[in-house]
Amino acid sequence: MKKIKQLSYSAALMLMLPFMVGAQGLAQDGTGGEFGGLLEDILGITNSLLIPFILGIGFLVFVWGMFQFFIYGGANEEAKDKGKSLMVYATLGFVLIIVFWGVVNLIAQSTGLEDGNSRGVILNEVDFGREI
Repeated sequence: MKKIKQLSYSAALMLMLPFMVGAQGLAQDGTGGEFGGLLEDILGITNSLLIPFILGIGFLVFVWGMFQFFIYGGANEEAKDKGKSLMVYATLGFVLIIVFWGVVNLIAQSTGLEDGNSRGVILNEVDFGREI
């Protein structure tokens, strides 16, 4: 029974060997294949469209809160409180979005995805004596 188990493990390992060697090709060319391209596209959309759009919405909410606090709620304390809370939430939103943007760019730079370069840091450290 023990011998059959060892034989089946050995056969499974031999059958998986071509798949492991095939996956090594993606790591050696440094592009990450289609997945690397997908990550670059997501990063580009996030940096060029998504974050500026959300910051613009946050700015409009902040301006609307200022309008409610200073102009609309001149004598109305309830409107002033609503405007003040909108300005506080918009400021908090600005901070969170900028932190999110920084984390995304930090991860992108540490993995080598910035500027369309999907060559990872790990590949650059282990180049096996070849020029990359």
